[in-house]
Amino acid sequence: MNQIGQKIVAMIALGSFALVIGLGKLRQAQAQDPQNPYPSMAPFDQYLIPDRDAEIALARTAAPPSISRDATVMVLGRHGYETAVEGKNGFVCVVERAWNGSFEKDREFWNPKNQGPDCLNPPAARTVLPILLMRTKLVVAGKSKEEIHESLKAAVEKKELPALEPGGMAYMLSKQGHLNDRAGHWLPHLMFYVPLKDAMTWGADATDSPVMVNPHYNGAPEPVTEFMVSVSRWSDGTPADTDSYAH
Repeated sequence: MNQIGQKIVAMIALGSFALVIGLGKLRQAQAQDPQNPYPSMAPFDQYLIPDRDAEIALARTAAPPSISRDATVMVLGRHGYETAVEGKNGFVCVVERAWNGSFEKDREFWNPKNQGPDCLNPPAARTVLPILLMRTKLVVAGKSKEEIHESLKAAVEKKELPALEPGGMAYMLSKQGHLNDRAGHWLPHLMFYVPLKDAMTWGADATDSPVMVNPHYNGAPEPVTEFMVSVSRWSDGTPADTDSYAH
């Protein structure tokens, strides 16, 4: 190869290297976008907990042992949630994944680190848990966030989800969970499910009110309002440092 040819090859190689570096920096910038840190679904394996027994134990930390030890426990598998332990008190404990968050407001909808132990009482297990199961079924099918939203919206319009029962509530008292990157396990709290209505019927989100509205569901699109009330102790009975968090 003559000198001119060698220079051309060198220039092409240098240009290719610069392109690779540029694309790498672009991907890194996109991945670090604080407004959209998890822009798309990660490989599904990243959402799984390899040790089935560990997931069962984590799910049970959602509620005091007096409740969770007799609860049904569901774990996430490759085809969706499946029953790992048959309970006898009507409660269902499960570890929520990030896609149970708000379609519009949750910047971590696809965060594979998010694991929220949740234990639903019988009315909530019958009428609120099906929302999580339907969302998960769509995730397993490879649907995008937008497609999941539209499918849930259609299901609500066709009344394919069960009507909300009175008295639905859930425990989220685990200090081992990871609700999001900012708050970690946040605070131990109880959740109450009511038909879609003005949050002020409970004084939720009012100044100094202990009642908060969870932005997921809440008519976007599921016709359920979820109120949250923080409590002072974790499921193992240890006190929570409630002063470290502002509502």
